[in-house]
Amino acid sequence: MPESVKTSRGRTRREIAAEATQTQIVETAARLFMGQGYVATTIGSIAEEAGVAVQTVYNSVGSKAEVLSAVLDRIAAGPEAPTPVPEFMRARSDRARDADAVVGLLADWFAEVQPRLAPLWDVIAAAAGADPDVARLRRDRDAQRLRNYELAARLLAAKPGAAHTLSVREAAAVIWSLGHPSVYQQLVGRQGWSVSRYRRWLRQSLRAVLVGA
Repeated sequence: MPESVKTSRGRTRREIAAEATQTQIVETAARLFMGQGYVATTIGSIAEEAGVAVQTVYNSVGSKAEVLSAVLDRIAAGPEAPTPVPEFMRARSDRARDADAVVGLLADWFAEVQPRLAPLWDVIAAAAGADPDVARLRRDRDAQRLRNYELAARLLAAKPGAAHTLSVREAAAVIWSLGHPSVYQQLVGRQGWSVSRYRRWLRQSLRAVLVGA
């Protein structure tokens, strides 16, 4: 079959192979970044571990900072990858019956994602002081999360039972702050909270601010 021929799902064999290569590179980079840190990991070591040429890493994913960005996306999405987090979270939120259900969904999501995401965020924070590209990535992703939570706050505000004491931007800031990876690392990683306690605290805190009496 020629490489340009479409498969039954509408993708060519070449596109499928390229996607598999990209996945291999990103998963390998994730393991190296988490195991030895960002600074100590080179494009060459990623390529060697992934079994590809150095140029393939650049062609398939990009620079080292772009590889880190792709790792962040994949780890955040988890089993839903490659579907972006905002896409599947919007679908889940649309199905929520009221504001309290959205709050529960957010608490469940943070309790699911942070055990795999927060350690990588520590890697990013450590590298940001040494690499301006990582520092920029960190700032951009914090800003992106805030924008995404503005969408969540707007959707929540339209649900029955929502409190309207805060603006959409203020409500987004509450979600952003309580659900930040560094908060999870402080409470669970350093203070010894269980994930279930963290989830319960999140739900209670978000509910106190975002759900009406």
